[in-house]
Amino acid sequence: MATTLLLLTIAIPWVGGLIVWLVGNKHTGLQHRIAVAFALLAGGAGVALIPYSSSQIVVNLPLGSVFGNFTFVADGLGVFLTVVATVIGSLAVIFSVDYMQGEDQLGRYYAMVLFFIGAMSGLVLTSNMLLVFFFWEITALCSYALISFHNDDPKAVAGGIKALIITQIGGVGLLAGALLLYAVTGSMDFNAFIANPALMPAKWLGIMAFGFLIAAAAKSAQFPFQTWLPDAMEAPTPISALIHAATMVNAGVYLMARFYPAFKDVPGWTTAVLLVGMITALMAAVMALVSNDLKRVLAYSTVSQLGYMFYAIGAGGIYASQFHLFSHSIFKALLFLGAGAVIHSVGTRDMRQMGGLGKQMPLVRAVFIIGGLALAGIPILNGFWSKEMVLEAGLANAPVWTYIVMLIGAGITALYTFRCVWMVFYGEPHSDQHVHDAGPAMKVALIPLAFATLTSWLLAGSFGKLLGPETLPAHGIEISSLGEVIHEVLSLPTLIALIVIALGLAAWWWRGRLTGLSNALKGVGQAAADSFGFEAINRGIVKGTQSAAEALRATQTGLLNWNIFGIIAGLIIVLAVVIFGG
Repeated sequence: MATTLLLLTIAIPWVGGLIVWLVGNKHTGLQHRIAVAFALLAGGAGVALIPYSSSQIVVNLPLGSVFGNFTFVADGLGVFLTVVATVIGSLAVIFSVDYMQGEDQLGRYYAMVLFFIGAMSGLVLTSNMLLVFFFWEITALCSYALISFHNDDPKAVAGGIKALIITQIGGVGLLAGALLLYAVTGSMDFNAFIANPALMPAKWLGIMAFGFLIAAAAKSAQFPFQTWLPDAMEAPTPISALIHAATMVNAGVYLMARFYPAFKDVPGWTTAVLLVGMITALMAAVMALVSNDLKRVLAYSTVSQLGYMFYAIGAGGIYASQFHLFSHSIFKALLFLGAGAVIHSVGTRDMRQMGGLGKQMPLVRAVFIIGGLALAGIPILNGFWSKEMVLEAGLANAPVWTYIVMLIGAGITALYTFRCVWMVFYGEPHSDQHVHDAGPAMKVALIPLAFATLTSWLLAGSFGKLLGPETLPAHGIEISSLGEVIHEVLSLPTLIALIVIALGLAAWWWRGRLTGLSNALKGVGQAAADSFGFEAINRGIVKGTQSAAEALRATQTGLLNWNIFGIIAGLIIVLAVVIFGG
């Protein structure tokens, strides 16, 4: 049964994507229904896979001596992220029924969404590094296509190209690590390597570890690659909720958590992961504080929260990082879809043109506040529990000064969250536009996410068992009950964190009295608005890549025979190297 369910979680959305493409854009109503049906089926298959979680291989496809066996394992880490991808993916598809009304090219939109869901499931369920790379690149392709969905908008096209190029830097790191694994061990099965890292000599292990860190940082928009994600907000908002909050950007966190047992003893690796997370969390929080674009605020917030997950992994808190990933995927999808309902209604992303929307959009206001409170870490919502576990892991296993920096980040998070909620839903209206509340399909997506944000922390014990030794024997995660989690969180450091968060909330409430402080920090705000200079660096990388591509166009003769000859010759050379060199 596990074999069938695992294959279905990948195949169902891919089949659905193909069908919705073939139906054609003259039948938009049918396209909506097909996409929703296949997304829900994929979500059902993902949830049904939970009881079958184990460390055993459930699919084994032998493909000869060159490629080895294509294997899939339904362990706790893979199953949990599959559920996130398929369930939140299905809610994003349902939300799209209202949000994408009247849009052209629905077939392309839904096909890319469904292909992405299937690829993300495959990425986390396979134990073959070649397949990990294959699915990793499919998610990058789908992400590019969806960011650039409005291909008549130069900003959308530029955002898609930027995301593709920057994340491909990570793809190079992942490919290098995968080739090293095969060259040294003769196998693409990474579970055997994780169980026994001594299979790889120390110098090659170090190269692989830091190559994977580069891959994860680029994919999850971490320092110094953090600038691509805000530009990805040119995508339709359901895509922001699905790919750029709940799923694809989590692939980097997944990669670090998956290989933590193999890399934790590599000199400097855990410190590097911890520092990348800490720097990113603080920088992105400050950037969110000075942004006036609603979706960009949430994008910077995503980058910051992913930084908390990296920080936890660097501190050895694998459970804390994954539980925060779980919580974040829920409340951030809620916030993005809530923002989508606002933008769909008022026609702008600029929070300075909003204000007072809560009276006309009571449901959206209510669910957005729930998501905002979870983001800020207010008890008893899911974000409170998971963020406190991250901070506890840092206090226990990381330098104290890094813990203090993360506490400051938590305070800034509360400040920009309160600012965002106030500018959108409270105060005086800043436009005379007609405003309407969320449509029926939007409500169907928003309400379950709000309920899950309020209650998903109750699954902390079950989540710990899912990631326990029975499914992840090399990770050493032993969480037996919800009571154990509560006992760990409710401590003096949590009280300190709550005081810092309260100060962050108070800073916005008393902003009129703090003008002197805000003026003193104006230079920091201007630097944050310019992404602390990293936007220029990343823009240079993108321009350099595009210039190189333009130069290489000279190799295209336009003659079909020569092109075919070049492709076949290249393929023969690669196969010869793989077969005779290995």
